[in-house]
Amino acid sequence: MNNAVERLLADETGTAPRADARRSLERLVGAARAALAEVGVEVTAQEIAERAGVGKGTFYRRVSSLEALLQAVLEEVLEEVLVLGDRAVADPDPWHGFTEFAAVYVRLRAESCGVNEALGGAGFPGLDRVLSEIRTRMRKLVDAAQREGALRDDIAWQDVAFLLAGVSTDADTIGLRADRDQWSRNLTVVLDGLRPR
Repeated sequence: MNNAVERLLADETGTAPRADARRSLERLVGAARAALAEVGVEVTAQEIAERAGVGKGTFYRRVSSLEALLQAVLEEVLEEVLVLGDRAVADPDPWHGFTEFAAVYVRLRAESCGVNEALGGAGFPGLDRVLSEIRTRMRKLVDAAQREGALRDDIAWQDVAFLLAGVSTDADTIGLRADRDQWSRNLTVVLDGLRPR
């Protein structure tokens, strides 16, 4: 469990939470992530509580607000992106590291953008630092793949950030409904376009 969720667990007295309180909060965080992925930003505290198998009263005993829970989920997702970025940078095959990061980044980005939108775009303290760290990892991945000759050298790392952001699609376009794996097919096309000619 990440630092943000650990902060949610701490009560005002600073005492360690009971095991049942920890389990309830872990279920709430998992339910919030699943609900955001499925329902989107319209998710309610009631919906999350039902998915977690707890009452609404337990929800508000465990977290101060829906916004606090969504912030913890956003932090958890961004921490995952950082860990995956570190793993990808350490990959001895730069293209493999880049493509593995890209696939997970796109999936998690869709999830985190939903949370960020739910928070009204306000983010949270420290968000700028985390985003800066993600940018650093992405730049390193692009630079390494370009040095290896695996990624086009006429593409700036900033272009890659926007291309990956564009891989996630809206649910509907021109009367068509996207499949659950549409993002994966989009990513395949984008990655193919990033390869040298």
